[in-house]
Amino acid sequence: MKKKLLLVGGAGYIGNSIIKHFLKLDYEISIVDNLIYYQKFKYKNKVNFFKGDFLNLLKMKNFINQQDYVVFLAGLVGDPITKKYPKLSKKTNYKNSKIFIKYLLNQNVKKFFFISTCSNYGMVSSKKKAKENEVLKPLSLYAKDKVAIEKYILGFKFKTKSEVIILRFATAFGVSDRMRFDLTINEFTRDLLFFKKLKVYDADTWRPYCHVNDFAITIEKIINIKKKLNFQIFNVGSDKNNYTKRQIAQKIKKILKIGKITFQENSNDPRNYKVNFDKIKKVINFQPNHSVNYGIMETIKYLKKFYVKKKNYTKKMGNYFIK
Repeated sequence: MKKKLLLVGGAGYIGNSIIKHFLKLDYEISIVDNLIYYQKFKYKNKVNFFKGDFLNLLKMKNFINQQDYVVFLAGLVGDPITKKYPKLSKKTNYKNSKIFIKYLLNQNVKKFFFISTCSNYGMVSSKKKAKENEVLKPLSLYAKDKVAIEKYILGFKFKTKSEVIILRFATAFGVSDRMRFDLTINEFTRDLLFFKKLKVYDADTWRPYCHVNDFAITIEKIINIKKKLNFQIFNVGSDKNNYTKRQIAQKIKKILKIGKITFQENSNDPRNYKVNFDKIKKVINFQPNHSVNYGIMETIKYLKKFYVKKKNYTKKMGNYFIK
């Protein structure tokens, strides 16, 4: 019998990579997504696809009970869009998420994954790397809601039969079937390739990075691990992929051998954090398979194939998509 995996908000950038990975492993995959970005979803005929708000699933108790694993990806993702639509963001990322998670944790799925973010750390002294027990200092609405939901979930300890895991993802990069170019590495690569110029704000602030495919590998490893990880929190990424924006920009320029980079200080984004990934390496033996250099080269190849040849891209809500 196939293992059953439900991705809530699964038609996005990360969700598409998870789908692709788990289809190869012969899972039965179900997706609920309202396709808020009007994106094409290429896996409709390969998964059980429900278009609409994730709260609609509350009417489908038997369906929820049939699932082995649930990954909660739903929400308005990232600082720009949550800042632009704060009321919708609060409703989706906090209020509705609480309702769904409460319902889900009263069911008996084997494992529930809540996808959070390393952005929760906000600002950390450059002399140390944030571990999972670091005091959280979220600066953006997006991160504040993630922190609030993490706290809400932890309140279910000893109150649910489901095994609950919280994953704080590093900043994603790399190619996905639903591509995003509002992420640092992808955006910088696109701008230097297409426009031959790049403006970098607060160049010496730190972020951790992780390839989108490595997130899927992480989830697979945790699904298959025999030891109980109930109500544990993991930073997902690699210490070696902590970089400043300046380092990322210079790395891309070195590969492309073209472009002009200018640096601007004092933006509206003061986040600055290095992250420690020792726990996930020790507990589940996770080390990313994809380097930042790999992701840059992969993105360049993707851009040349789909954009330079077709010469068509449109701007919607801060992202660029193929028509």
